[in-house]
Amino acid sequence: MDDRAPDDPRFTAIMLRKALLADGWTDRGLARMVASGQWARVRRGAYVEGSPWRAAGASGRHELRTRAVMAQARTEVVASHASGVPLYDGPVWGLDLEEVHVTRTDNKAGRREAGVRQHCGRLLDGDVTTLHAVPVMSAARLALEVTTVAPTEAALAVVNHLLHSGQTSLEQVRARYAAGIDRWSGTLATDLVLRLANPAISSVGESRTLYLCFSHHLPAPFAQHPIRDERGRTAFWVDFAWPELGVFLEFDGREKYSRHLRPGESPGDAVFREKRREDRIRELTGWRCIRITWRDLEDPARTAARIRTALFGGAMARLSRSIP
Repeated sequence: MDDRAPDDPRFTAIMLRKALLADGWTDRGLARMVASGQWARVRRGAYVEGSPWRAAGASGRHELRTRAVMAQARTEVVASHASGVPLYDGPVWGLDLEEVHVTRTDNKAGRREAGVRQHCGRLLDGDVTTLHAVPVMSAARLALEVTTVAPTEAALAVVNHLLHSGQTSLEQVRARYAAGIDRWSGTLATDLVLRLANPAISSVGESRTLYLCFSHHLPAPFAQHPIRDERGRTAFWVDFAWPELGVFLEFDGREKYSRHLRPGESPGDAVFREKRREDRIRELTGWRCIRITWRDLEDPARTAARIRTALFGGAMARLSRSIP
């Protein structure tokens, strides 16, 4: 997996203070470069060019900090936990990017200082790979690690990304879990995330919607459910569906429309096309449609009540299927 463009801002070179001073720079000169915006200070003793730093975004800047930490480390370390996620181009929603996470390979005790958290964990064969020239935990191990440092909802989004993008499988993640994660802290959420994980789910919004259904005791929906036309051919896929209740749900993230824009099409054209798609699905199925947005996810109790009303018409019904 190395589909980044050569000029990707995340590939900008890390310049270390020690090497710069050896080349004749002074601390005053470094400070002037940062003040002018030509350079940016990634962390103590590490710099990059200012333009790519500003273009990198939160995820890219964290990746650059991770690269700097690894370049400055006095022992061999591997990018891990939340700091491995940007290297897999994974979602960083809900992740704490203030600290850089690395794992020591020498099996010695880790430590925490100056924005860096060194972990110590037994490394098995296959646990370490290389992405974009950076040693990083394998996708299967990273999926487990994230569950130990991130909120459950955020961890679920990361795990679903790794599964959906084909960088690992649920079977591989479970096998690595069964092999043991000794000396890891915060593993109570791991079982739950693995129960909820679904490779059909492709976005943070969809992962959060699934988690909302679980946390508010709604029936478990089918993710990426096929809708067939009059000839029995798959005509559409919907984000979620409760076929037995005659309801489907679509998550309306802005990226859904921008990602599927056709040549010469405006966002308004895409919205109109989506409305026609919804009408056709309702014509084929007779089902009701629920649409939710990012704003709805910020008020989960209210949104869950709205979904429950659509499913049961406001009446409390016995749930015929629940998330295991």
